[in-house]
Amino acid sequence: MIRPAHLDDIEALLVIENLCFNTNRLSRRNFRYLLSKAHAHTIVDEEAGAIRGYTMLLLSHGTSMARLYSLAVHPDYRQQGVAQVLLTAAEDIALSHECVSLRLETRGDNMAMQHLVKKNEYKYFEEVSDYYEDHMLALRFEKFLAPHLAREMVSVPFYQQTLEFTCGPSALMMAMSALDKNLELNRRLELRIWREATTIFMTSGHGGCGPYGLALSAYHRGYEVEIYVSDKTATETMFIDSVRNPEKKAVLRLVEEDFLEEIRRSSINLVYSNINVAGIKAKFDAGAIPLVLISSYRIYREKFPHWVVITGFDDTYIYVHDPLVDSGADESEMDSINMPILRKDFDRMARYGKSAQKAVLFLKKRANPV
Repeated sequence: MIRPAHLDDIEALLVIENLCFNTNRLSRRNFRYLLSKAHAHTIVDEEAGAIRGYTMLLLSHGTSMARLYSLAVHPDYRQQGVAQVLLTAAEDIALSHECVSLRLETRGDNMAMQHLVKKNEYKYFEEVSDYYEDHMLALRFEKFLAPHLAREMVSVPFYQQTLEFTCGPSALMMAMSALDKNLELNRRLELRIWREATTIFMTSGHGGCGPYGLALSAYHRGYEVEIYVSDKTATETMFIDSVRNPEKKAVLRLVEEDFLEEIRRSSINLVYSNINVAGIKAKFDAGAIPLVLISSYRIYREKFPHWVVITGFDDTYIYVHDPLVDSGADESEMDSINMPILRKDFDRMARYGKSAQKAVLFLKKRANPV
């Protein structure tokens, strides 16, 4: 019988965990925490009062993606189809929450799990070296749960931001790398772009990066850049609502004026228009890589401006690389790659602040860089 796991099951789950894994085991505290989390779903296979195995599924806030966090079967009940039942149940839960894909990681030496996922049409997409505590590599797999949707995707290398205020530079680096496969993505470049593009002040911390500074950073590196910002943004400094100090507001305005003056002297196309999803997709289809400013609240439950890179479309979802990996929420890099977001949710997400400021950058490789 398949049923949701309860806190009373922790003892049995710990027995299975310790029998199945030598490293990276979930502790009692881990189980208690995850069993209580709203976005974690743990189910068990129980027969005659004995828990034969369990699987744990994590759902992402604001996206239509699920991650199979763990699956284990008690050694006494292996080769009885328990793992298959648990995997199928996990897929059913993912589909019931409108998830378009299910991803997982498994050890490079776990041949049984690799056989199971391949049999169930999971596709291998990445190897991560030195992933587990004993330095074993991890293999990453994904199953697309909506095969009726035809995805239009581009290959965008992933880069994880290394500082909380460098989502813009990291997103820009990914877009540039999609157009220039020889571009080396590293922290030096991340910080260099941040220095070039920063607004100096953001809230009480380091400066964030708006569309104008990022556009200039890409332009000076030989990319063709187009900027779309909302009509309101034409008369209101970006992120001005994020600071209260009058001096900081003055600095934000001055920095933005300086960026805009340089943009006017360049060939960057600046358009004051609320470009919609259809317009973004049309430029994507023409070969541009879009960077979009979003409010992070729908994903991370915190209100801060955040940059993502669009990597694909289908009839229902928009796919993005998110440079932020929320390790505090038990997420890995895998959870930030090609994240599927419902189009209707993305449209609400792609704005920031009380005045709903919008900004989208489109990058193309320029034929004759200056």
